Amino acid sequence: MSRSVFVRFIAMLVALLALSTPPALAMADDRPPAVPRFASLGSDKVYMRAGPTYRHRILWVYHRKGLPVEIVAQYDVWRRVHDSEGTTGWVHASMISETRTVLVTAHAAIRRDSDPHAKILALAQPGVVAKLESCEASACEIATGRTDGWIDKKNIWGVKPGEVFR
Repeated sequence: MSRSVFVRFIAMLVALLALSTPPALAMADDRPPAVPRFASLGSDKVYMRAGPTYRHRILWVYHRKGLPVEIVAQYDVWRRVHDSEGTTGWVHASMISETRTVLVTAHAAIRRDSDPHAKILALAQPGVVAKLESCEASACEIATGRTDGWIDKKNIWGVKPGEVFR
């Protein structure tokens, strides 16, 4: 076998081995977080599509940066999400922020601490989007505008009922 044929053979073998390496092993550190999980929209204009490509039709256009969504599936650089109203579709990962937010779903008191009898600092209106700071069993700490405080979980969307974190 001539040297040039041998060099081409080795090059092809290396290329085939590189292609056959499982992506999960090759890029273990680049894997996205597990699903389902809550996140938020990262832009003021986000297209929700019927499938995980730009060729799929647009189902909805969101115009509210920070709106919470639940990521329920992942495919390549696409995330299947659903919103507080149950609308489900695919959004490009570049339009998703891992920052946790919640949507206020009912008129609700924002209190000084998680005690349901704590001093009321403000009243939140339905539709308010707030940054999620932490959660206890029945209340979550949120920040919105100039108000930081605790709100009852039953009045927000963007956390699971039993979810607790600091």
